[in-house]
Amino acid sequence: MTPESKLPQRPAPAVSAAASPAPVAQDLDASELAAMIHAGRYADLETKTREALRAQPDNGLAWKALGVSLILQGKDALHALTRAATLLPDDAEAQSNLGHTLRGLGRLEDAAASYSRALALKPGCAVTQHNMGNTLLELERFEDAAASYSRALALKPDLAEAHSNLGNALRSLGRFDEAAASYRRALALKPDFAGAHSNLSDTLRDLGRIGEAFASARRAIELEPELAGAHNSSGNAAMDLGKLEEAADSYRRALALRPGFTAAYVNLGLVLRQLGLTEEAEASCRAALDTNPHAASAVVLLAELCADRGRFAEAEEFFKQASAIDPKSPEAWAGIAHLRKMTVSDAAWAAQAQRMAEQGLPPRAEVHLRFAIGKYFDDVREFEAAFANFRRAHELKKRYGERYDRQRMTRGVERAIHSYDREWARRPRVDANPSARPVFVVGMPRSGTSLAEQILASHPAVFGAGELPFWNSAAEAYARSAAPSGEPSGDTHLTPAADYLQLLEKLSADAPRVVDKMPTNFLSLGLIHEMLPNARIIHMRRNPIDTCLSIYFQHFKNAHSYADDLDDLVHYYSEYSRLMKHWRDALPGEAILDVPYESLVDDQEGWSRKMLQFIGLAWEPQCLDFHRADRSVMTASKWQVRQKINRSSVERWRNYEQFIGPLRGLSSR
Repeated sequence: MTPESKLPQRPAPAVSAAASPAPVAQDLDASELAAMIHAGRYADLETKTREALRAQPDNGLAWKALGVSLILQGKDALHALTRAATLLPDDAEAQSNLGHTLRGLGRLEDAAASYSRALALKPGCAVTQHNMGNTLLELERFEDAAASYSRALALKPDLAEAHSNLGNALRSLGRFDEAAASYRRALALKPDFAGAHSNLSDTLRDLGRIGEAFASARRAIELEPELAGAHNSSGNAAMDLGKLEEAADSYRRALALRPGFTAAYVNLGLVLRQLGLTEEAEASCRAALDTNPHAASAVVLLAELCADRGRFAEAEEFFKQASAIDPKSPEAWAGIAHLRKMTVSDAAWAAQAQRMAEQGLPPRAEVHLRFAIGKYFDDVREFEAAFANFRRAHELKKRYGERYDRQRMTRGVERAIHSYDREWARRPRVDANPSARPVFVVGMPRSGTSLAEQILASHPAVFGAGELPFWNSAAEAYARSAAPSGEPSGDTHLTPAADYLQLLEKLSADAPRVVDKMPTNFLSLGLIHEMLPNARIIHMRRNPIDTCLSIYFQHFKNAHSYADDLDDLVHYYSEYSRLMKHWRDALPGEAILDVPYESLVDDQEGWSRKMLQFIGLAWEPQCLDFHRADRSVMTASKWQVRQKINRSSVERWRNYEQFIGPLRGLSSR
């Protein structure tokens, strides 16, 4: 997902017309000029100083005061302030005022030079130190920016804006805990500081504390409903929580408040892509580029959209274009590796990726590159180097991602087994919907769920909806309504079947079958069967070591925290296996079809026929040419499912046998 680019909050610049050490005309009094500023008589001040300059065109104080009056009227002050800084080289305010205007014009290096001159003359000015920090932050000199903010706070510890902006610098450095502490210090000083609440939201999201991030963004909106950045932050957290429609609404609100908000356009494109609205997602990307032709994140998303459609050569060109716009973009450079099988001819790509990864990037940025480098080495069969990079990626992810909670997973499985037992299975389904339209493809990630969906979606009567997060949130809501015993309460106001079928209707109005291939729906099969007893469930099974190793090699971003540790992977797989055994016992035999991935690879037609028969459809030979289907695939398997079926992924784990440690214990399961 693309984070909002935070603009630093700015205290008022040092624009007073304090007395200058340079000689001044008898009829121009510095105290009078300052009084005019404080009284808000900016136009009068402009008139007075222009009159003085007609008589004395080299009067530094007059140029300085004129520049101040123009700044405060929103007029072009560059010429006046440049003259003032030239004529008053020892006046710290004149140098600082020029820096303020240069920064506003985007001339950041020149602004930093002006602030440096001001600080050499007056190092004890907290406002100038802060403004220097703001300039360095926009120059992406994050360490230097943090140092400037720290100096400002040493001089003025109660400057809330400096605490918040220090948080921005620390966040950019990947020091998320320190950044959150800085935002909290800003809020302790200024509890109604909406910008700091919004910034804190983004950092809590970096730390994997998504619920808190959402609450912090909503607090920012309560304080300042017109703050576009807070709506963008709320959308980011909502997207991570799987609340895609709500996220889209938040981004649209941000754009209504700030029509040129590039990051919100990109983020809206991301969520529309997840909702399967690819044309709308592309339109949002194009709108982002209309507002900022140099938005590398928008070009990266265009590349991903092309790849979703199988247009891999076009996607690679977009990734290269994004890299040309922003040579430091890890997403752009890493994206190329996932479009095709890499070869030794890509050695120059790999060398550049490694150089980028070793430049002290923030953890989230380096992770993109490490997964891509790992894939390169896997493709060229340098397995030790591949595993080392994948391991480095996961160690970095542990610094900012949510950690896997084994006890929580076990409790969830126990609750499902207890709530949906055989006695439950025999009860009448008073709230059930008889629709046979939904088809669920479940299993572990990387177990062949995308392959199964692609085969089915090649049938003219089937629409492939991808991974729909609907049942994740529906199951949570249903669990909250449970009776004290832990059993579902049967509250008819919490039956999600109608909402789900309405969602499928939006995605495809006429397909007799719609495939939802969210792998983690295996956690909710009891509720799904209770609501939709005629829906069919295809369970993909693959060699457990191959499955877990493939998961370990995949960049899942914010999801699947168990993937970051091999022991956690074993635990998650064991709980998944236990729960699937329970569903086979508790659900009717005709509800679930187990499809072994290796058998599907060896007998594609035979198992394809079985899957179609299972969901009530006649055989169509075009299902054998699934790799030619013209449809969007957004999962990590988007390239693989457009290749002819092969055995290259079968027993792949043996290449890594010396590295996989605890995974070896899964071989007998």
